[in-house]
Amino acid sequence: MVCWRFPLSKIADVLNTSLDYLMSKTEFELDQSIISRVVEIQSLPEEDKTHILYAIDGLLQNVRTKLAFAK
Repeated sequence: MVCWRFPLSKIADVLNTSLDYLMSKTEFELDQSIISRVVEIQSLPEEDKTHILYAIDGLLQNVRTKLAFAK
């Protein structure tokens, strides 16, 4: 059994990355500024979340369409 004296979350904080990235559970490093925004959105009232996510979905669709036509 391994005894950790320094929590892994502290290591991730020092390296400015996520535990998922350190543990190879994601293929890319997660951007902390985006994670902070997602956490903030999650704390909003349901109606506001719905509107914000609808807007984000529209913006993402626009970018995907531009990328598809650029090929």
